[in-house]
Amino acid sequence: MSESAATPVYVVIGGGQAGAEIASELRKLGFAGRVIIVGEETALPYKRPPLSKAYLAGSVSADSLYMMQQPALDKAGIEYRGGVRVEQIDREAKQLKLIDGSRLAYDKLALATGGRARELKIPGADRPNVLALRTIEDVERIRARAQAGQRAVIIGGGFIGLEVAATLVKQGLAVTVLEGLPRVLARVTVPEISAFFERVHREAGVDLRTGVQITSFEFEAHPDSAVTHIHLSDHSRIDADFIVVGIGVIPNTELAETAGLVVDNGIVVDDCTRTSDPDIVAAGDCTNHPNEFLGRRVRLESVQNAMEQGRAAARTLMGKPESYKMVPWFWSDQYELKLQMVGISTGYDQLVIRGDLASRSFAAFYLHDGALIAADTVSRPLDFMIAKKLVGLRAHVDAAQLADESVALKTLVPAA
Repeated sequence: MSESAATPVYVVIGGGQAGAEIASELRKLGFAGRVIIVGEETALPYKRPPLSKAYLAGSVSADSLYMMQQPALDKAGIEYRGGVRVEQIDREAKQLKLIDGSRLAYDKLALATGGRARELKIPGADRPNVLALRTIEDVERIRARAQAGQRAVIIGGGFIGLEVAATLVKQGLAVTVLEGLPRVLARVTVPEISAFFERVHREAGVDLRTGVQITSFEFEAHPDSAVTHIHLSDHSRIDADFIVVGIGVIPNTELAETAGLVVDNGIVVDDCTRTSDPDIVAAGDCTNHPNEFLGRRVRLESVQNAMEQGRAAARTLMGKPESYKMVPWFWSDQYELKLQMVGISTGYDQLVIRGDLASRSFAAFYLHDGALIAADTVSRPLDFMIAKKLVGLRAHVDAAQLADESVALKTLVPAA
């Protein structure tokens, strides 16, 4: 063992929700050795979903984001080393080389390295008013510029882009959203749902443009100058006081790859979160895992996946591996609306709408060969809870009954 036969050391690389969940679960499972979280950010492990919503709006404090405050970490005996970057994993010596040149020995290692915001590859994307949204510090930079009347341009019409748009337009900013694909949310839902959210944003005052391509940024030559305008392929020119780029996430797999672990669109793990090294597990956005429900490997960017997979990783570290099985689910808050999604709709052959798309409360069900494979609900939390059961069972349901609101949805759940 790394220190003595009596004191095993389990190290978690990554201070996000997956990393914090692994550490916390180890203690719940009775691990009595040292638990050390090494995180690049100085902040304590915190929740990321509120960043683009409540925290950006200023309605919650940074303290409310923390998964565990320092007294709770101390009570649990979890050591947090923030502002520390791991440069190398020496698997043979079972040591981590840190940025300051020091080394940290481990007996078992968990990788919860998460992901980073995908960068825009356009000259000028490094200018001071071109911003990402992935960390607390990112949000602080945006909040410093988000004053009423300012012109904010958001690049990307996915969850992050639309959540930021909803938050900023409510604060009195002039907001433009630019999406290169023909519709927003194109990677996660169907045209009917995309059209609904496009209408909602435009009614709120967002200048939402789809199917547009950025040709260049306009800025002065000196290095500290800001981008003042965005040029599009249709020859339009958009004024900008600041820009938020939300075009996806890149998994942080470089550390694993240089250590010789198997990497393929994420750190490759088995159904118990084990990597190709028996003493190393991985969890969260950085992993590529076999998903029984989908019948294929997948990398999920989901807080639910991060937390549940983190708990599975802790069980494996404790020598109590259990197959990690999860039906993917997601959510997004925009204005007063809550979009909740379960399953993956890819491959559906029938779409059933329950409720009215013209309203702000409905559900969409996706079937394949009569089986329910996914559902999206808008401001219908009870429907969503039942839909999770139906999708998890891949229940065969009658489409007419799904659409008929006089039929209670819970009556469609098959008997146990």
